[in-house]
Amino acid sequence: MASLLKLSTALRRQTLLAGSRAGSTYAAAFRTALSNEQPTEVTTLDSGLRVASESVPSQVATVGLFIDAGARYEDKNSNGTANFFEHLAFKGTTKRSQSALEQEVESLGAQLDVNTGRDQTVFTARCLSKDVPKLVEILADVVQNPRLDDADVKRAREVILGEIEQVDAGNLREVVFDHLHSTAFQGTPLSNTVWGPSSNIRSLKADDVRGYVNAHYKAPRMVLAAAGDVRQSELEKLAEKHLGKIESTFDGKAPQLSAIRFTGSEMRVRDDSLPLAYVAVAVEGCGVSDSDAVALSVASTLIGTWDRTFGGGVNNASKLAVASAHDKLCHNFESFNLTYRDTGLWGIYFECDPLMCEDMLFNVQNEWMRLCTMVTDGEVERAKRQLKTRLLAQLEGPQAICEDIGRQVLNLGRREPLHDMERRIENVTAQNVRDVAMRYIFDRCPAVAAVGPVENLPDYMRIRSSMYWTRL
Repeated sequence: MASLLKLSTALRRQTLLAGSRAGSTYAAAFRTALSNEQPTEVTTLDSGLRVASESVPSQVATVGLFIDAGARYEDKNSNGTANFFEHLAFKGTTKRSQSALEQEVESLGAQLDVNTGRDQTVFTARCLSKDVPKLVEILADVVQNPRLDDADVKRAREVILGEIEQVDAGNLREVVFDHLHSTAFQGTPLSNTVWGPSSNIRSLKADDVRGYVNAHYKAPRMVLAAAGDVRQSELEKLAEKHLGKIESTFDGKAPQLSAIRFTGSEMRVRDDSLPLAYVAVAVEGCGVSDSDAVALSVASTLIGTWDRTFGGGVNNASKLAVASAHDKLCHNFESFNLTYRDTGLWGIYFECDPLMCEDMLFNVQNEWMRLCTMVTDGEVERAKRQLKTRLLAQLEGPQAICEDIGRQVLNLGRREPLHDMERRIENVTAQNVRDVAMRYIFDRCPAVAAVGPVENLPDYMRIRSSMYWTRL
């Protein structure tokens, strides 16, 4: 028996050593592959417009125009203007009618899209790589020469009001996150919704939209990005040719980000007619360029995401997912780390049965306190691998790469190479996670937003009192 035990111990030791060597070899190969990825080239033109591209061996390309303009640059009277322009952007220009624009895009087999956020507006075109010059010209025309006539404004107003009603009735996740921003950043522009209040939509006129575009769509606030079979030198020439006339100076003071203030508070919209309660709880996070951003992302990944339709259930690596599956605490949850240029929101969103709000929140806050005090090395290693996998999966194809390039260059002035990001994630330790959790989560006032039958959700002071543990 003793000899068998010795043999078993020796075999286990050899297996562990072999696994360690294999893991080390794989990690080295992985880092080498990332370091051999095509670099992102960035050039700043004389006007201040930045041009960025990454060569991807693909017949399909994506080109985008990223503009530093969104809901947080609006005031209470103009809130909704950026999104209003989104609905007018492809209605024709002074050079092309709407039908001519649509026929031209269709003949190329291309797809145009525009998306407005709280901090950025993004125009993108997906096309064959050989058609990039034509799509750059079309995007430049749309941005510089919008038609903006009264008939189009009237039709867009009706569409937007209809969409707001649909969101309020059917997309309660988005409603909750709007309420979360509204209460967390109350009194500051980051509390603005992208849609804007209905009263503003009804009163906005073509001149208001035109004034907003003229004030914000300036060369220093723009990035032209592309990914696909494109060359940086050619993209620079296209930018000079089609976007070179965009003004680089401002009439008066350039738009600036207003100071942001986080307020621990809550907003509840009780509606007992809904079948589920929709809840989000968050603390103030950090900005996108902050040194704590990666550790907070690892912490968020460690809490995880779960849906009752997922496989795994009680065998999930996330302790909160195991509890949710075993005790039927919720229908789904997702931990999030939203980062803006100067601040962020770190927290969790979940949907649960009306009588499970208290139990679900109890388990959530227990997990948060565990992050602050006793998270283990093994858990952090698993979370780091998951985070790296998710980040790389999100960069599949020219469209995702183009969007990543544009947003990073607009926020940071450069795009972080993948091997640098991988190294920063790999350097996060369990102690780092505990440290950032203590700074951002432990004994902090949270922001709470809830919609639905939320009577069972604990009152704010009880939620606040569970943001720390008294340990003797």
